Amino acid sequence: MQPTQSGALLSRGVSIKGSVKFLNELLIDGEVEGTIVSTGTLTIGEHARIRGEIRTKSVTVRGTVEGNIFVTERCELQANCTLRGDIEAPRLVVNENVTFVGSAKVGTGKSLPA
Repeated sequence: MQPTQSGALLSRGVSIKGSVKFLNELLIDGEVEGTIVSTGTLTIGEHARIRGEIRTKSVTVRGTVEGNIFVTERCELQANCTLRGDIEAPRLVVNENVTFVGSAKVGTGKSLPA
């Protein structure tokens, strides 16, 4: 997986403990324990393991997330990913073969704090 030109990559084998903040795009294929906060787009790669809260504009999950996801635009759970936690999102896409244990609040109610 290659990051886009404006995006950053946390590759497989990288492990971070603490909060992660970024602006535009980030692809994580490693391990993060802590909060991930951004006004941008997050992609969680198939090898990634995230333990903590995610607050971004949009997120695509291909790996494993243990924690709650709050997005202001869109959350996509792709095939073979695992999410143990709650989702709050205006739009939610769930593909086949997804493991999701938690609750989801989906819709265009009040705007969610970033």
